[in-house]
Amino acid sequence: MLRRALIAGVFGLVLAGPAAAQPRTLLMPGVTYEQQVAFTSHGPVVYHVLVAPRPGGLYSLRPALADGTILGRGTVTSIQKRVSGGATVAGINGDLFNSADGHPTGLVMQDGVLWHRPSAERSSIGIDSEGTLHVDRVTMFGTWQGTGPRRTLNGLNETPPANGTSLYTPAWGPATPASPGSYEAVLSPMSPALPNVDLPGVVVQIAQGGNTPIPVGGAVLVARGTQVPRLAAEALVGGDLTLRLLLQPDWTSMLQGLGGGPIVVRDGKVVFRANELFTPDQLLPRAPRSAVGQLADGKIVMLVVDGRQPGYSVGLTNFELGQAMQRLGCVTASALDSGGSSTMAFDGRLLNAPSDGAERAVKEAVLVYYTGVYVPPAPQPVLSPNGDGIADRQALAYKLVRPTTVTAQLVGPDGRAYYSDAGLKNAGVYKIVWPPAGPAPLQGRWQWVVTGVDDQGQRSSVDRGFTVNNTLGSLRSQPPAMAVPRANPRAVATVSVGQTATVLAWVESETGAPIVNIASQRVAAGQLVLQWDGRGHSGSPVYPGRYVVKVAATNGFGRVELATTFRVVKAKPKPLPRRKPS
Repeated sequence: MLRRALIAGVFGLVLAGPAAAQPRTLLMPGVTYEQQVAFTSHGPVVYHVLVAPRPGGLYSLRPALADGTILGRGTVTSIQKRVSGGATVAGINGDLFNSADGHPTGLVMQDGVLWHRPSAERSSIGIDSEGTLHVDRVTMFGTWQGTGPRRTLNGLNETPPANGTSLYTPAWGPATPASPGSYEAVLSPMSPALPNVDLPGVVVQIAQGGNTPIPVGGAVLVARGTQVPRLAAEALVGGDLTLRLLLQPDWTSMLQGLGGGPIVVRDGKVVFRANELFTPDQLLPRAPRSAVGQLADGKIVMLVVDGRQPGYSVGLTNFELGQAMQRLGCVTASALDSGGSSTMAFDGRLLNAPSDGAERAVKEAVLVYYTGVYVPPAPQPVLSPNGDGIADRQALAYKLVRPTTVTAQLVGPDGRAYYSDAGLKNAGVYKIVWPPAGPAPLQGRWQWVVTGVDDQGQRSSVDRGFTVNNTLGSLRSQPPAMAVPRANPRAVATVSVGQTATVLAWVESETGAPIVNIASQRVAAGQLVLQWDGRGHSGSPVYPGRYVVKVAATNGFGRVELATTFRVVKAKPKPLPRRKPS
């Protein structure tokens, strides 16, 4: 509800213009998030745009699977939380998936190792060793060879056809699925499933019927139907077996990959018809959409468009998604799973408004991984340590995902470091609560600066600022509840003013709708009484209910704001005068 209220506020500000944008937010070093609103003849459209550096160094772009295995589903935020110990991450939902068991329907590649084969009828997305994003139609042809000729391998981490074979690696899970009548050769050790090279393995065990444990550093080759006697005759215990997973085009330079499609931008031009395996119902309606692309300078762009929510966001067609990615500057871009799956999140926190009303469980997310120092924004943008119990303390923190030599400093307005910590620290989250007991800190702008060099020699630094401003304190509403209508103003709140400032006070509804301004003046230090007659801008009495008084003070130390609630009740009618007996 809060997110929609914010959007509604943006609408109110820009009804005369074609589009609006909320301020761009720095999520982590080099990675920004921006929410945009466009007004179209079909209704409003809300865009969520994430921009990250070219993959390399401290940054990578890679798929992450729910539960870290081929089967199962999870929300994008839960996937992010699972991997957050190894990186700070931001990203969106990934490819289409099977709704029954959650297995992916297209390519999955991590660190150059194949986890699932691509769909030949749809685009696949790859990120190579130079950080370049590729969108290609990729096919896989697999073979296995024991003591006989090369035989066809039909699948990777998926059920083999009735008369075929499939290879199960640890990416599938702990054991092969139950499969009555199957014949299984356990390989240990076996080379990781890299594409376009020979993958040697040693047969150490024969099993039948499925539920066969998949060894760490090994695999299980499963045959069904007419392929059972061939595997039985040519995969002998103690013997060698070689597999090949051939990708066309040659994707041996790819480090990460996932399924996608259709391609929506190629060479900087929008693709109207990609001729991929998608139905008109998937491409033509205006719906929530997700996409990933790359700018000419190598930066990665992720886009989620909310949809199916009339009055908030109607969504886009697939072609309009391509136009949006082109407007953002992408030279290459691919669509991803759409509809209720369309999700954007950062560090386990949802950024968009999914059309289901909540996150949908998906198979995978495509995430920007950042492995440098991460410093979250200060919880209190304006700190007022004046003892009134409001914004008196600041909880500062930083996160490391690798052993790192760190220097952390809290620098005051005078340029002096009032807190400093340095040394080699292990991965983890480090916190301080500030200020300590003692004299009040200087008013003005403070900087929380953390710099680190990790055990791979990668340097990173984050600077987060906040303001200390003690101008306002002890804002209190005045009981009892105000009765309206009333003829004269009465005190609704009092606030202490610590030093001369320009003070603005106003009344809002609980939902944030402005009611009336009740003060706008230059005020010296002292106690300020705020009065109100219970009427809105129009002069009419407001309705009974809960309201909010907000006070903002601005001076050389910046702006500080406080708020408190109070009640409005209906005034009791005055009793009629009694008649004197005649």
